[in-house]
Amino acid sequence: MTHEVFNQVPPLEGHDLADDPALLDGLEREGAGWAAAEVHELGRLAGTRQAQEWGRLANEYPPVLRTHDRYGHRIDEVEFHPAWHELMNVAVTHGLHAAPWADERAGAHVARAAKFYVWRVDAGHGCPISMTYAAVPTLRREPELARRYEPLLTERTYDFGLRPPLTKRAILAGMSMTEKQGGSDVRANTTQAAPQPDGTYRLVGHKWFTSAPMCDVFLALAQAPGGLTCFLVPRILPDGSLNPMRLMRLKDKLGNKSNASSEIEYDGAVAWRVGEEGRGVRTIIEMVNMTRLDCLIGAAAGMRQGVTVAAHHAAHRKAFGAYLVDQPLMRNVLADLAVESEAATVLMMRLAGATDRAVRGDEAEAAFKRLAVAVGKYWVTKRWPVHAAESLECLGGNGYVEDSGMPRLFRESPLNSIWEGSGNVAALDVLRAMSREPHSVEAFFEQVEAASGADARLDAAVREVKDSLTDLDTVQIRARRVVERMALVLQGSLLVRYGHPAVADAFCASRLGGDWGAAFGTLPPGLDLAPIIERATPKLG
Repeated sequence: MTHEVFNQVPPLEGHDLADDPALLDGLEREGAGWAAAEVHELGRLAGTRQAQEWGRLANEYPPVLRTHDRYGHRIDEVEFHPAWHELMNVAVTHGLHAAPWADERAGAHVARAAKFYVWRVDAGHGCPISMTYAAVPTLRREPELARRYEPLLTERTYDFGLRPPLTKRAILAGMSMTEKQGGSDVRANTTQAAPQPDGTYRLVGHKWFTSAPMCDVFLALAQAPGGLTCFLVPRILPDGSLNPMRLMRLKDKLGNKSNASSEIEYDGAVAWRVGEEGRGVRTIIEMVNMTRLDCLIGAAAGMRQGVTVAAHHAAHRKAFGAYLVDQPLMRNVLADLAVESEAATVLMMRLAGATDRAVRGDEAEAAFKRLAVAVGKYWVTKRWPVHAAESLECLGGNGYVEDSGMPRLFRESPLNSIWEGSGNVAALDVLRAMSREPHSVEAFFEQVEAASGADARLDAAVREVKDSLTDLDTVQIRARRVVERMALVLQGSLLVRYGHPAVADAFCASRLGGDWGAAFGTLPPGLDLAPIIERATPKLG
């Protein structure tokens, strides 16, 4: 034996991922305290070695496309590792998909957001879960289709396999929007939808990105005689035959390996219209806005995962005669990462609460949500890759090795900023909302100014943001800067009102007070870092 192994960090397992003060406070504050037991149950499962192994295996053995059977018949099926199905089963049975739409309890959507946040052992399977959740409000634009399909979308049963949707115990939904020539510019779509005498349409064309192609139904955009229109497209037709939605290939992506993302072609695929002809974007935008919220939740969850792994490592690893967590500069880095994470979490929970109340008819919350989700999605998803890189670096060379799990986290981190509209699209959407729905601006600043007088740095930043909106001639070229500052004052106001005082002070001092370095670990001197780091350090069972 050449040497003894020591000064290695124990596995981060056997802990409760819901043991997160910012999350639990938000759960109670936003009206879903009744769900705490289930959130903790899911958090404890997420912290087990078994669940972590499911996540690893689902990414180590990515899905495989089978276009034909042994006889040459088209089957267009995707095979997944059994670990994928374990992850999906947990997510569906715990109601992370569309279950809140069938739950009349106030706070149901908040509870779902909290569970989506803690079940972070794999990001890829969150895609069909998110799309199924988001499909319901769009589907309701066509009441007869909603009557038939919504109960199956909300059912807490994972029923995998291609069969006629209405014969299954439960179904999952996806979306097909972008095409080769247009990307985010969906009005440039060329897929054609021809009306049929029986009331259905036949789709001919392609889609450049259709993730989770084994879903049972898809909401798709195509050009009908009256213009761009939304359609419901089943994988399997009522007679049991395969709807001609051809899977051409799977994308070879940077990350998100467990999730199959495909290129497809419609060769006369049968579809049912959802909403009026020519109003496809307005119809499907409700689905897009819901998935944008999930992009934000996923990024917040990724930040929490990164900082907890870093804090765990620092608490058990010694260097230069002391634990890393006791080294002043490392403490600054960890605290800075924790502040960013908590700011994302408190914003995520506030927006989940706004979503829940908007669904129940609160117009003020709907107006606030319209602008704040776009603002939050832009900023939080933009911060995640930088946060993931710094969290990885806290582990040194060990963090660059696949066994640590940090490279997979890093590869996941750019996706949420791209999905449902990349940075420019999100920033311009904020400007569009401000122009077309000025009441959303009023609702936004009403929320921010609820913290007025509590912190001078926050008050000054709010005035600065308001001043920046007066110069309309240059606002588009400044859109990213404007949206960034809007996000920061919103996060600051929420932390000042609801967060731990030490976290709020550090956030305002660094993000709003003008003393913020370009890298993490540049918090100004004099802040109380101990409680910030303690809140981010996982407690093993």
